[in-house]
Amino acid sequence: MRRRPPLPACRVRIAARCRRVAGGLLALTAGLLLATAGAAPAPARVLVLPVEGPLGPATADWLTGEIEAAERAGDAAAIVLRLDTPGGLDTAMRQIIHGILDSGLPILAWVPPGGRAASAGTYILYASHLAAMAPGSNLGAATPVQIGGGGEQADAPAADTDTAADSDAAALRRKRRSDAAAYLRSLAELRGRDTGWVEQAVLEGASLTASEARERGVIELLAADVDALLAAADGRQITLQGQTQTLALADVRLEQRQPDWRVRILAALTHPNVAYVLMLIGIYGLIFELASPGSFGPGIIGGICLLLALYAFQVLPVSYAGLGLIALGALLMLAEVFAPSFGLLGLGGIGALTAGSLLLFDTDLPAYRVSLELVAAAAIAGGLALLALLLWAGRAQRRPAVTGGGGLLGETGEVVQAGTPTAPLMVHVHGEHWQAEASAALAAGTPVRVVGRHGLRLTVEPIDEKDRS
Repeated sequence: MRRRPPLPACRVRIAARCRRVAGGLLALTAGLLLATAGAAPAPARVLVLPVEGPLGPATADWLTGEIEAAERAGDAAAIVLRLDTPGGLDTAMRQIIHGILDSGLPILAWVPPGGRAASAGTYILYASHLAAMAPGSNLGAATPVQIGGGGEQADAPAADTDTAADSDAAALRRKRRSDAAAYLRSLAELRGRDTGWVEQAVLEGASLTASEARERGVIELLAADVDALLAAADGRQITLQGQTQTLALADVRLEQRQPDWRVRILAALTHPNVAYVLMLIGIYGLIFELASPGSFGPGIIGGICLLLALYAFQVLPVSYAGLGLIALGALLMLAEVFAPSFGLLGLGGIGALTAGSLLLFDTDLPAYRVSLELVAAAAIAGGLALLALLLWAGRAQRRPAVTGGGGLLGETGEVVQAGTPTAPLMVHVHGEHWQAEASAALAAGTPVRVVGRHGLRLTVEPIDEKDRS
């Protein structure tokens, strides 16, 4: 049997090095696996979402989007809504409540010290899985406001002088408040909270302090800050999508979230005062562009602002009557530019624009109405602009003509050729030689003034020495 020849020394050394490298890699891999297995898992996070100021479409979209994103991420233990709101639009409130009810994560609503959960905030507090308030806060005043102006009024027995419209308005108020009370009562029953106070909050506009709300069973916890809230909520049981779940909030990581730039811009655009100013800029920009074609700048800026205002109006409770009056006012002011009526059309346009501004938003919520000071300022600015236009037009009419035949009247010149039976009188006026006629004979070099014109012949008169000086 033949023996295998021995391997060269270099191949032996290479094989030994390969074995050492492989052994080192195996050891490193094993160490990493042991370190990973022994490391503590990252703590779950709790998102803190601020719900501040009047509730509008931008806030509702952001909140529901954050809730859905946290649920998709799968690493959140709960969400805390930091409530400090005077209320807002019914559509925005219901969108937020739908997001809470559809969420697979526990939603804890907490009113900070000095904050309030008024009107729509009360509904959101009732809809949350766990409700808490800090000392020095309050909730309530959940009466729905009058839509279309006029405010809520207490129902009274109908008098003989009451009209059918008054009766219909009272019936509409009762229906609205009954619907709001039923909605709030259903949320209270869903979360096992006190339902007796619901009627007072909706029908009477009652409010509660934090301690009173805890005693009445409207909320579950009193907590001075978010850390105290999580400590008190840890281990409590809640009903989440029909199943009982125990909150585990002992070792969690707080993550404060704030609306991004897009949400802040949309919230600013949908503010009634901002939308109103954008509309005014758009209207006046387009009027200026139509009155002076070719400027381009006012038309471009006005068109952009008007489109932004229309975007805001589609998500705000806009009154079509108010919009119609504003459109009529814009048309009347434009007509004043093209067909001067000594200010009559302009005054009518300003009046229609002001009336439409007062009726623009179909709600009595103070946060969603145009500021009266802003409407007054717009009316005064429009009146001053109209006055300036009328003064400018008056001065233009009194100004002597500078072109055409009328532009020669009053001009001065000099006789360049005296009139003779064989040659006409010639004067030099406005850089040109003209045939002229005068009531008396004029010698060459005599200064004259034009007092009339008949075709290509001027009527002149001599200028006295006194007039020349």
